[in-house]
Amino acid sequence: MPDVQAARDARNVAIDRVGVKDVVYPITLRTPDGGEQSTVATINMYVALPHYRKGTHMSRFLEVLNDHACKPLTPDRIPALTQAIRDKLDAEEAHFAATFTYFINKRAPVTGQPGLMDYRVTFECSSNGEAEFVIGVRAPATSLCPCSKEISRYGAHNQRCHIEAKVRTSALMWIEDLVALCEGAASHPVYAVLKRPDEKFVTERAFENPKFVEDIVRDLALALERDERVSWYSVSSENFESIHSHNAYAQITRLKRPD
Repeated sequence: MPDVQAARDARNVAIDRVGVKDVVYPITLRTPDGGEQSTVATINMYVALPHYRKGTHMSRFLEVLNDHACKPLTPDRIPALTQAIRDKLDAEEAHFAATFTYFINKRAPVTGQPGLMDYRVTFECSSNGEAEFVIGVRAPATSLCPCSKEISRYGAHNQRCHIEAKVRTSALMWIEDLVALCEGAASHPVYAVLKRPDEKFVTERAFENPKFVEDIVRDLALALERDERVSWYSVSSENFESIHSHNAYAQITRLKRPD
């Protein structure tokens, strides 16, 4: 049968990324305690298309993904999968991204009540002969406004925030590690279950640790600068203001200088 996608294209316009989006697929993750957690990821796969080629072969992306389904899809296998996409589609560059929900059992700070916290996690990989793998997490937290605390006779307004960190590493970094770094940059973490002693503890600790959105990203950047596993990072925080109709946002991206 004629291979229309492989035909030449006379417009001479290269395409940066072409492929498939929103593929729903199971993924298995190792946990620090030696166990596993299974979840469902939304996966995007792309290649760079040269100017002379009319199209790419969309079915081949799924063929590669299914070829790797003989074993659970785990983070350490993603660079090889991305390289396989590049090879299968005869492309100069390939990209893979998976987004999923990851659960961590987190105990309340005073009563120890357990509760499952959900975090959005991303795995991204690009391959142009060498693979670059990036892990990202988005952690909810709470922040308390330093200005409001300073100018008010009593109280201070606070807000939920979403703190995001993406990192490239030279050694294993657990999702739990990156979550802890994100939460440590906030006024205080949030929890799935809080009894009254826990709520008192959290609100008082947040009051004692006020932070602007700028403080959050700077503190997180410094924590990642100190982590020898991290070679590159991009961090951000979006604070959902409780007394304004807008949100506050800050972002930092850095390639760490070698020592």
